[in-house]
Amino acid sequence: MAKVELKAPIVDEISERIKGAHAAVLVDHRGLTVEQDTQLRRQLREAGVTYKVYKNTMMKRAFEGTDFAELDKHLDGPSALALADEDVTAPARVLVKFAKTADKLEIKGAVIEGTYYDVKGIEELANVPSREELLGRLFGSWKSPVSNFARVIAQIAEKGPDAGAAEAAPEEAKAEEVATAEAAPAAEAEAPAAEAEAPAAEAPAEEAKTEE
Repeated sequence: MAKVELKAPIVDEISERIKGAHAAVLVDHRGLTVEQDTQLRRQLREAGVTYKVYKNTMMKRAFEGTDFAELDKHLDGPSALALADEDVTAPARVLVKFAKTADKLEIKGAVIEGTYYDVKGIEELANVPSREELLGRLFGSWKSPVSNFARVIAQIAEKGPDAGAAEAAPEEAKAEEVATAEAAPAAEAEAPAAEAEAPAAEAPAEEAKTEE
């Protein structure tokens, strides 16, 4: 059987995997111990990332005509491919973090949602929170106002139906005080007017006395 025929299934496998992938990171895994390699694979698997070592020639053939062809420049030496379908920053986060404790792991380059990233760009992507973290922060921002509203409702429920009437009574008393205060100046203004009319009423009596 020709070598080309033997390679075809592997090329098809890579092509099928990258077809639904939105992120691909290429690394050089030389120098990793068996224990380190096992840990890395487990961490990538838990993050929903597929990771496998392929021959460069097969990856190059599978990358032809796709956005991942940007990785051809890094297809030298042993290479492993990390792919993600949903959380596009997951491969970068796991690999960059792992490389800090395993200096033999070399990150080569990545293509994420059609855009090529060098090592520096991958390190920046590693700082982007995961989808779960972003949703958690969003839920937390919603939770505070909802909690406050629920607390107010609970306080009203504890006071019972008479709470509204009890709170309204002071307001009514205050309104009566204001009305009384406003009426007082008007009553005082009427008093001088009554006193002014009194001398006029006494004048006819004095005139009658003079005539006698």
